[in-house]
Amino acid sequence: MVVKLFGTDGIRGKANVNPMTAEVALKVGMAAGAIFTNGARRHTVVIGKDTRLSGYMLEPALAAGFIGMGMDVIFVGPMPTPAVAMLVRSLRADLGVMISASHNSFEDNGIKLFGPSGYKLSASAEAEIESLVGQQNTNKLATPNKLGRARRLEDAEGRYIEFAKNTFPKGLRLDGLKIVVDCANGAAYKVVPSALWELGSDVVALGISPNGLNINKACGSTNTELMRETVVNEGANLGIALDGDADRVILADEEGNIIDGDQILALIANSWQSDNRLKGRGVVTTVMANLGLDRFLNDLGLKVVRTKVGDRYVVEKMLRDGFNIGGEQSGHIILNDYNTTGDGLVAALEVLSVIVQSNRPASEVCRVFDPVPQILKNVMFAGASPMNVASIKKIIADGEKKLDGVGRLLVRQSGTESIIRVMAEGSDEIMIKEVINEVCSEIKKFSK
Repeated sequence: MVVKLFGTDGIRGKANVNPMTAEVALKVGMAAGAIFTNGARRHTVVIGKDTRLSGYMLEPALAAGFIGMGMDVIFVGPMPTPAVAMLVRSLRADLGVMISASHNSFEDNGIKLFGPSGYKLSASAEAEIESLVGQQNTNKLATPNKLGRARRLEDAEGRYIEFAKNTFPKGLRLDGLKIVVDCANGAAYKVVPSALWELGSDVVALGISPNGLNINKACGSTNTELMRETVVNEGANLGIALDGDADRVILADEEGNIIDGDQILALIANSWQSDNRLKGRGVVTTVMANLGLDRFLNDLGLKVVRTKVGDRYVVEKMLRDGFNIGGEQSGHIILNDYNTTGDGLVAALEVLSVIVQSNRPASEVCRVFDPVPQILKNVMFAGASPMNVASIKKIIADGEKKLDGVGRLLVRQSGTESIIRVMAEGSDEIMIKEVINEVCSEIKKFSK
């Protein structure tokens, strides 16, 4: 029987509870190793992680699986997800692994897999791994003289810092700018403050004291209050908030106002279009993006192409149709001229380059369009998903009818948590509040 392991962003679950156990991690390492070894040459896998306590359990289990299949393992320690993607390509590795549950709390963990191109594995490759996890694989185990070896890449941090700095325009510096950066007590706690400092900025670093239990706790891109307050109190020019694995970023201007992924996408698209760097005549984003983004880019003669929620779907569409900018409102910004996945630091540097070159404050540069009023609520549920319940289907259909022509309603189940996300937007804020409250009230009947 095929075990369902992979969701929208790899494998994810509560640490030391199936499937996020050492046993499953070992089997995933063996299965992936069996698929990505081909021929007599030495094969390598890069393994990175964030700062969760459970990383100490999953990292050696995965490594044992790979080594048992004859793959060499390169440990890079706590590093951002985009750093692992970059290092897979730089080191000509056959596979990359990031141990992280992204923006989730420390209780959860996850396993993200990258192919030799640095892109996350396709759904078909994930399905193949799933099918092998349930099998013994003993027929493919390496002989004693062919077992893999493990080593630590001592200069991994420096490699990523230099990579990120090289995306910043030549000749530009951040001298004279004070930047607050919240690393969420996660994977970026060393590299991102260092990169910003080396480019010349005065850095106020938050969330740089991980203890295994405090990742994303009251900090980071999903809780920006401390970052915003610090920006105002320090008189900083910009605030940067990353999530636990630093593949997403939310910014704040000098007044502490939030700059979300939609505004970042609009800013970079406009900048790249002006420089004749934009490919595909638009950007790729998800169904969650604000309608204001569409209107702004449409006025520039550019288009917005929407996908399902999840950065993997954004990347797939970008590759298929030749776009070089994509992302999500939540802060995943993919600039595939530079990297193969969301990169919070690189996206922030793109915004900073516009601020420096325009010699204007972030409040003027980063408020690119006026968003349409949008409300997003999350409702937890117990047991099986209630999305197919007749009463919920009816309340959603009624809401869609009310907003037809003046806005939109989107109700979706999270791919990583037992949460129903309810989003409504439109010009009539009273109406969208009414619709979203009606839908949420019905879903709450099935809540924890």
